[in-house]
Amino acid sequence: METITDEIIAQNQVERFVSRFESTYRLLAYHAALPLVLTPELVNYIRVQFLKSEGVPWIAEADLLLSDLCRPVGYELYVMDEAVRAYLLQELETDPRFGEQRIREIARLLLNYVKYLAKTNPFLGDLQTQQWGAMLYLDTEQTVREIAHAIAEAVNKAEIARLLKITEDFKNQIAKSHWSEKFLEYAKVVNDLIRKPETVKQEAITGTYQIAGSELSVPKILVNSLIKTFKVVTIEIIETHTFDFTIATIEPQSGKIINRQQSQAEGIIEVIGTGIELELIKIPPGTFIMGAPEEESGSKDNERPQHQVRVPSFYMGRYPITQAQWQAVAALPQIKGKLNPNPSSFKGANRPVERVSWDDAVEFCSRLSNHTKRDYRLPSEAEWEYACRAGTTTPFHFGETITTDVANYDGKSTYGNGPKGVYRGETTEVGSFGVANNFGLYDMHGNVREWCQDEWHDSYEGAPMDGSAWQSANASSDGRMLRGGSWADHPVICRSAYRYGSFADFSNDFYGFRVACAAAWTL
Repeated sequence: METITDEIIAQNQVERFVSRFESTYRLLAYHAALPLVLTPELVNYIRVQFLKSEGVPWIAEADLLLSDLCRPVGYELYVMDEAVRAYLLQELETDPRFGEQRIREIARLLLNYVKYLAKTNPFLGDLQTQQWGAMLYLDTEQTVREIAHAIAEAVNKAEIARLLKITEDFKNQIAKSHWSEKFLEYAKVVNDLIRKPETVKQEAITGTYQIAGSELSVPKILVNSLIKTFKVVTIEIIETHTFDFTIATIEPQSGKIINRQQSQAEGIIEVIGTGIELELIKIPPGTFIMGAPEEESGSKDNERPQHQVRVPSFYMGRYPITQAQWQAVAALPQIKGKLNPNPSSFKGANRPVERVSWDDAVEFCSRLSNHTKRDYRLPSEAEWEYACRAGTTTPFHFGETITTDVANYDGKSTYGNGPKGVYRGETTEVGSFGVANNFGLYDMHGNVREWCQDEWHDSYEGAPMDGSAWQSANASSDGRMLRGGSWADHPVICRSAYRYGSFADFSNDFYGFRVACAAAWTL
């Protein structure tokens, strides 16, 4: 089995991006890798300056920023994964058509761009903050100092006084928010640089700071604009919660619970309506083997080949979405499609919502994202299985078998040496069995099947290795993924590795979902 490295994951991501579109898109990705922060305007500037004659279409700019290669960190602000950037820059440098000379040309172009912004916007407050943020690039030709002087020349004394007040306010915000001491130094350098830019040493201008959860080496001169950028990219202190839960292990021969132990997990609580909360567990990053071995009873070829996947940290719903949560979000403004506020067959505020299609679940996530200003979505299939297994390699996170004492499924059927149990014939309230997996997630086996982002594929040949969703550029409504089994399913269908596909617009009383969210929006 191939060992995953950052370079292999990055190459895999780039190749999937190019295969979705056309070969010229690779050129745009090469050139857009140099800036640390990207905006649509900046990517367009790079494309027009270097790649218009190469036939790179304008739509490639949006396709790049919205692809798996980039992630949003604020309004029209994007960053590339650092491993992807390193891979693309290496490719750019070794490409005989470009090489190191092209990197220097891009860096010089960026410098000219920021000088242009400074000269044409004498008051920094009039600038779009993300335009300054897009200038955070790596360059060895002391262009940071040149940017500093360009800004210093562009401001008058009144503007300097205003900037000094901003940095003082910024320091006060830091103190109130318990931010890193680095930011206090960050603001001090700006004060010095604004007053006497020639006195600031080069090494004091560049440092590594946390921006939206990612470490970026940034010119400290830009703090005067980044004060606003911090707000734009929603860097904020989110109150975390510690959730207590019980883990259960089932003895494989008898099917009895042989071990119960207490554990804790970190998470957050999102208020989505009056008295309606959404609890999310922070899933730690890790690497796992996705799929089932041939010797696993009941496994299918579509669960193979087993492959190693590296999953970044993310948040996942502690439970499937309940009917109360569904109704609260269904009452929010429509994004694309309509939502039935009460679709479920088995009524109950704390029962999982069912009879929802993939399209419905996506609309729910869109409305919730619009309401909270956070990027809620369905989990990828890899994220779901990683979260379900929670470090285990057995068919169920409980062990080699399962019983109706810990999950809701068709208990008339058995798996392995597990005993027969009850068949309830309906959903149960979320978390009602009182046992979770090692991550603190409930109802991962049974109750309702859960929608994932991915399109259906007949096997794992060519599947992503980075935990991202596997879907094409022009995703059709055919074959979206469900995982986990339901109240009506045999236990073999409730295994961690079991895969099931259905039409995106189809729903029944087996189908529900839980939400995921990127972990980068907390510090």
